Amino acid sequence: MNPTPFPALRFHIAQLFQAALAVVAPGADDVAVIIERPRQPQHGDYACSVALQLAKRLKRNPREVAAALLQALPSSPHIAKAEVAGAGFINLFAKSAVKQAVVPHILAAAADYGRSDTGQRKKVQVEFVSANPTGPLHVGHGRGAAYGASLANLLATVGFEVTREYYVNDAGRQMDILALSTWLRYLEFYGIRVPFPPNAYQGAYVINMASTLRDAHGDRYAGMTAGDILHNVPDAAAEPEAHLDALIANAKRLLGGHYADVHDHVLSEQMADLRDDLAEFGVGFDVWFSEKSLFDTGMVARAVETLRQHGHIYRQDGALWFRSTQFGDEKDRVVRRENGQYTYFASDIAYHLNKIERGFDSIIDVWGADHHGYMPRVKAALAALGVDAGRLHIALVQFAVLYRSGEKVSMSTRAGEFVTLRELRREVGNDAARFFYVLRKSDQHLDFDLELAKSKTNDNPVYYVQYAHARVCSVLEQWGGTAADLREPDPSLLTSDQEISLLSRLIDYPDVVADAARDFSPHQIAFYLRELAGEFHSYYNATRLLVPEEPLKQARLALAVAVRQVVHNGLALLGVSAPEKM
Repeated sequence: MNPTPFPALRFHIAQLFQAALAVVAPGADDVAVIIERPRQPQHGDYACSVALQLAKRLKRNPREVAAALLQALPSSPHIAKAEVAGAGFINLFAKSAVKQAVVPHILAAAADYGRSDTGQRKKVQVEFVSANPTGPLHVGHGRGAAYGASLANLLATVGFEVTREYYVNDAGRQMDILALSTWLRYLEFYGIRVPFPPNAYQGAYVINMASTLRDAHGDRYAGMTAGDILHNVPDAAAEPEAHLDALIANAKRLLGGHYADVHDHVLSEQMADLRDDLAEFGVGFDVWFSEKSLFDTGMVARAVETLRQHGHIYRQDGALWFRSTQFGDEKDRVVRRENGQYTYFASDIAYHLNKIERGFDSIIDVWGADHHGYMPRVKAALAALGVDAGRLHIALVQFAVLYRSGEKVSMSTRAGEFVTLRELRREVGNDAARFFYVLRKSDQHLDFDLELAKSKTNDNPVYYVQYAHARVCSVLEQWGGTAADLREPDPSLLTSDQEISLLSRLIDYPDVVADAARDFSPHQIAFYLRELAGEFHSYYNATRLLVPEEPLKQARLALAVAVRQVVHNGLALLGVSAPEKM
């Protein structure tokens, strides 16, 4: 079955108004024509407020401008009528036939309904999660994973060529702290004990890694005494960070070339755990990019040197500073310390330059909201390198706050007191976790209610949406057929107010997908699905679908199947399953 020709109504109406503008206000090409859905159905199917925008420029009453636009509006085979309302709004009413035509179109398009070529195959990189591989992912990371994966799905659906990337922080101090933590626990198996630093990594997973290190290499890394390890180490209480750094330095000295073995072991263990956890969560990546590779290939040094050649680097107190204030940052930033070591910021500059050099038209970083202050310096570095900083988009994700029995659960990766993403998934399931994580705009706080997520009631939004899908499957089972058994149903029989409202909601889906992709807002899909499910449940409760009249039965079944298809498509964007039975 070929998809029934179906107009993109919002785009079509916008074109009508562009034509009218050319008549009423020549040269007003800069005026944005925004077509919206009125909140009240009596106000039409679509509304346009462009007359209100034009009134001041034309020095005319908004209603007069609206009347002139209405007069100049080209006729359309899809619009039944248009009228001026209120202060100068123009409301438009679509013909019932065009609404009804969406049903055969959805049945034919199936999984492709909602897809578009807006992105024109432009290359977009979405880098998300990118948690330090120093411990299991916690529930805060889970929100970034759900958001980033859903955003990537949205962008691919509207025609972008998307690369999903995880930036592996395998070259910094945190990995040294984890390697030290594991080694000290490993030494305990051989009776070599030193006071374990309170600011090292504590969790049971560290002891587990120490155990696997012992199982793989025996006592190879245990040929020293506690005195050797504590040699020239400052007091932990007085200088906790210096204490930790001295222990790391001693570990590197005592282990020599074997230090890399311990470091690589913990990195391998943690990355394997991260990959498995994310894969089980339905989150996959095309590229796992190593921070260490930026140093090994000289990319960090090259990026800093390029900035120097452009006159944006100066030396002060032995360190190299980037003049980021010249590009809107609040202060200049160190890129290489006086000891010759590059800063995290230097490797971030190199990483973003690498992204640009890989040919991405746009790069999207999904960061925790606590990185808000980091945005200006990264954009400043790109501008200083001669790159259009507008190619970088940063989406901020607030941490999810987990509540168990009304109690807020705190998290700390160093102390080991955290609820892991894996534990959350086991308790509430992948579907509830994925849906709840995108229920709010990403930069808004999210309170994750465990009891609600596990409940099988209409108050649970993911259950409510999934039940709409399962309900249609149940109706088909009662009928004794499948969607393929529908015999060219006549959608013109769908005439009740509830049916017309459902048809309008189904028509909205491609626009919702396009808007959600444009705004980097997967929560718009979740909101839409809840509204669609609510309308369908109300329709189902008030309307008999399996009526004796065969044509009407076929039409209503076709509408139900169209709803099921759109629910399925929307849930797939969010990484949530669409069960046939519940």
